[in-house]
Amino acid sequence: MSDTATMHIDGASRGNPGAAAYAVVLARPGRPVVEEANTIGTASNNVAEYRALVEGLSLAVELGVKKLQVFSDSELLVKQMAGVYKVKHEDLRPLYEEACRLRKQFESVAITHVRREQNKRADAIGNDALDGRPRRRGEEPLAASQDDHAAPLHTPKANVDDAGVRADAIRCLADAAKHWAANGVAKLPPEAVWEQLWSLLDEAGLLKKKKAK
Repeated sequence: MSDTATMHIDGASRGNPGAAAYAVVLARPGRPVVEEANTIGTASNNVAEYRALVEGLSLAVELGVKKLQVFSDSELLVKQMAGVYKVKHEDLRPLYEEACRLRKQFESVAITHVRREQNKRADAIGNDALDGRPRRRGEEPLAASQDDHAAPLHTPKANVDDAGVRADAIRCLADAAKHWAANGVAKLPPEAVWEQLWSLLDEAGLLKKKKAK
């Protein structure tokens, strides 16, 4: 069984800036899922996304996690943390620096961009917090559907050549097989695997309709 924990994070702002909240869903191998979501006052969506990362990293450190895979649907946050984009807004810089400081306390941290539909549980509990139903640290998570807690498989950016796409697809299926062997099918529904394969084909441009001759 992998010793890498997975964490989905999300930030929400109604008004941008407006009433804002962050959400964290942390899954550790062989341990109960931990959820945390709360309001942060008035803030922009980007501030809320960074607050989710900071709170999530802090939670993971507190629980003794050493290896972590973070999933976020904020492309800005992911690319700034990777050094691709510069942090230009002053309201983000302190949060960015705190996230960098916390990241150093792990053996490894990878931050990956996912689509919004792959981040449904974090999005849901973030909106719950804005609606007056926060998840505070240490509380038991409310019931969720099977696919809510399923972490997405490791899916690198698809290669555009046929051999590369085939290799990525095989890797995706191999990851799924290992996950099913260790945790059972219920923890990673086949629909989630299909979604990852679909993403690979989509990124490779293989789902585009051919132009009529």
